[in-house]
Amino acid sequence: MKKQISIEVPNDWSAITFKQYSRLQDKLKSYEDEVDAQNMILISELCDISVDTLIHLDKGLLENITGELTQFLNKTEYPLQKLIRVDGVEYGFEPNLSQMSYGAYLDIAKFKNLELNDDWLGVMSILYRPIKNKRGALYSIKPYKGYEEWDKEKWEGVGMDVHFGGFFFFSRLYKELLQGILNYTKSQMGMYPNIKSILERSGENIQQLHNWQVMTSSSLIK
Repeated sequence: MKKQISIEVPNDWSAITFKQYSRLQDKLKSYEDEVDAQNMILISELCDISVDTLIHLDKGLLENITGELTQFLNKTEYPLQKLIRVDGVEYGFEPNLSQMSYGAYLDIAKFKNLELNDDWLGVMSILYRPIKNKRGALYSIKPYKGYEEWDKEKWEGVGMDVHFGGFFFFSRLYKELLQGILNYTKSQMGMYPNIKSILERSGENIQQLHNWQVMTSSSLIK
């Protein structure tokens, strides 16, 4: 006897939570050279269908679903969303990064190679905090109190459109910052004979900025 099932195919990253994305990445890594297996995993994870059910579906239907999914999977350039609502609470992105508390800066800086993994959930817990006051487009957020207020489980349930927006914002920011540092260094070479020794002492920090620049390619679906 035939069984009728309903398949909901997402058409945007906003329909995919960070938890789903992370689980999908883990499973795809196990089948890097097997395209058919990866397509089955994509459909199973993103459309919430068991593999046992998938193997009984028509091949043409599976190809159509795969085609719909691939239309948005590589479109990850989302704008930064400054205001979002999570579990009924409105959160605001750090409104002035240049005046971010030193404690928040230190907690972010300890992640040397940020990718879209468990560490990123910590960064989101730092940068997005509950709104304290808001007037028009202006707002302020609650002070950062430290690691004890991180809630990674909460950010696991947030859509990937929000995560991609914050992720690429930092990718561009640090790329521009790194380039600015390099340009400034080149302009100072003739003025300071000891610039080489200064750079050697600063190498670790510059390498950390470089790691931020290249983190994007290692975190996205191929």
